[in-house]
Amino acid sequence: MTLLEAATAVRENAYAPYSRFKVGAAIRSASGQVFTGCNVENVAYPEGTCAEAGAIAAMIAAGESRIAEILVIADSPTPVPPCGGCRQKIAEFASPDVTVTLCTTDGKSNPVTVADLLPGSFSASHMTRSTDG
Repeated sequence: MTLLEAATAVRENAYAPYSRFKVGAAIRSASGQVFTGCNVENVAYPEGTCAEAGAIAAMIAAGESRIAEILVIADSPTPVPPCGGCRQKIAEFASPDVTVTLCTTDGKSNPVTVADLLPGSFSASHMTRSTDG
């Protein structure tokens, strides 16, 4: 199954009664396994979960920790990018050069890199103190 097929299928399971904006995400991990997620809204809006976060959680729960590729799909006039929080979550588990393909349900796509989505990202290296002098 391709990432597009997986994200398209899981998008149908999204729980979006408030926004009616269903999103699906599919991740290929470094080992080649595919993990999916869909958005899950909550009446205490915006306390929901994004599709990308769900796919990352599924990957982590399965014992994987590196994203090799990710695809996000929504019914939107143009390919919709991940929110800021999900951009940071993706950057936690993917290299800056990893492809993030943004898709619409009517066939438009826009491949970008993690670095394109989150230039100057905050990383663990920012938390390391110098041991020099």
